[in-house]
Amino acid sequence: MPPVVSVLASLRALVSLGFDLRRLVAGRGAASADDPRTAEVLARADEARGAGRREEAGTLYRQALDQRRGHPGALRGLRELAVEAGEWAAALDAQQQLCGAVGPDERAREAHWLAVIYYELGRAGLALGHTGEALAHFRSALRADRDFVPAAVALGDAHETLGEHREAVRAWERAAEAVPALPLLARLERNYRQEGRPSRMIALYRDALERAPDDLALAVALGRVYFDLEMLDEAADQFEKVEVRAPDLPAVHAYLGAVFERRGETDAAFDEYRRALALGHGFEWPHRCEACGSTVSTWQDRCERCRRWNTLRPTRG
Repeated sequence: MPPVVSVLASLRALVSLGFDLRRLVAGRGAASADDPRTAEVLARADEARGAGRREEAGTLYRQALDQRRGHPGALRGLRELAVEAGEWAAALDAQQQLCGAVGPDERAREAHWLAVIYYELGRAGLALGHTGEALAHFRSALRADRDFVPAAVALGDAHETLGEHREAVRAWERAAEAVPALPLLARLERNYRQEGRPSRMIALYRDALERAPDDLALAVALGRVYFDLEMLDEAADQFEKVEVRAPDLPAVHAYLGAVFERRGETDAAFDEYRRALALGHGFEWPHRCEACGSTVSTWQDRCERCRRWNTLRPTRG
């Protein structure tokens, strides 16, 4: 009998604990709503920030944090003030607190911001000649967001600055496995070309296309590699496949013209050159910002219009 009594007592204890936990969670949910005083302070802080009164806004955001520790709105306000001023160490402090304060549904967004801040800290370190410190920041950015292409590009570039060629290639290869982005692939292509590895250059873009078959920029890059390697039949075939899907790309017609010219097919070459010139003179692959929709001639780490990071993707033609 005593064992049965013991089991019943344990069950009652577990039930009681469940009710206590439910009350605790409910209490936290209720506490998460802003009280009128905190809401009023945050509203004043946001108004001051919008009006450019940065010092006043910072004081009010910190006052809100004194009233409610770890308040996400106040921490975001402090982060935005720091980012706008380029005060990346202060931004990192606010962002690290914020990452610990938000729920699971917001963590991806805040992890992206953490990557942004580490990336800018790395860039600042490079500007001061602190390359080793910059490497650590770029790695931290990629741990926060493995798809953050600017940090992956910069990490390899920093290794190259230190003469660590093999480490640079490894950094770009790891990143390209996750995101086959053109700036990463271009650096790897350059490396394989210098090493005299044409088959690796071809495989680089073929593999990328297998993972992103709708990416016309990658398809054109593969055709360009064929052309550079004097594989004219393969280049013509590749560019003609792209032309079927996107007939108005000047780069495709320019390359087709060059292929026909090398083959001695002068009339066909001139026809393609004329089409390329009629369509436009810019042969860099344009990129569009996923956040604001603006278009630029080539990849950048940050959109010039909306000032967001890692948002530029190749257009679809």
